[in-house]
Amino acid sequence: MSRAGKIVTIISGNRFAQKFYEYVNRKTAEVMGIGSGGDVCSSGEMVVVGRMLKLLPAPYCIFDVGANTGQFLNLVMSKMAAGEYSIHCFEPSPQAFAELSRGKRANNASVILNPVGLGKEVGEVTLYYNEPGSQIASLTKRRLDHLGVDFSQSQTVRIDTLDHYCEVNGVRRIDLMKVDVEGHELDVLQAGGHRMFEAGAVKLVIFEFGGCNIDTRTFFQDFFYFFKNVRMDLFRITPSGYLYPITQYKEIFEQFRTTNFLAVHGSLSKLEILQ
Repeated sequence: MSRAGKIVTIISGNRFAQKFYEYVNRKTAEVMGIGSGGDVCSSGEMVVVGRMLKLLPAPYCIFDVGANTGQFLNLVMSKMAAGEYSIHCFEPSPQAFAELSRGKRANNASVILNPVGLGKEVGEVTLYYNEPGSQIASLTKRRLDHLGVDFSQSQTVRIDTLDHYCEVNGVRRIDLMKVDVEGHELDVLQAGGHRMFEAGAVKLVIFEFGGCNIDTRTFFQDFFYFFKNVRMDLFRITPSGYLYPITQYKEIFEQFRTTNFLAVHGSLSKLEILQ
């Protein structure tokens, strides 16, 4: 260890210094996109819609999986003209779906609202939540006592799979797919969407990774190798809109703070994605 390193180690040996380093670590991570992915308007996701418009031809087919009350849907609608796209929204919570269906969204011919979730198999499952319509509702009963969140409420909801839905509705290509299903993203992608991904029919995927993956016992390593096997490149989305390439797996990527990632099909140019 260098002399400077030894000095830093010595002065860090107290509670105040450790709290300071923890603060610096958290703030540094946030500008890297680690822990800043909870708000669609400030997470950098908007840049992905812009890349889609630049790289792929209209009309666009978009999937919003885990639409909740329409946060991502509103973003898409603000960026594109009617008729230029179709967006398929999936929301299993009856309370959240009721809000999703209000106003101009319900009367927009470009928006297809589905009162179901997507998952690993077709059927009925239990949805757990802290309050009706919650943004953190999950198919896993999460342990959130440390946050003072009571996750004891539940209801039965319907689940479809990506492959089955696309087959029934004649969807052959998805230009952009956003998946935010509180820890069950791999169920949607790997288990329920295997056929679409193996066919290379999904071009761009935004997915979330964070604290909910602790409860579902899934890891970033699982995502990395899934996307590698279906010939898709990974990028971390930063609040600035910069897309940070992830070319190999590292254990430091196992950061269980809400972070958004982008997977890009190998048929699209990496250089164009980054521009």
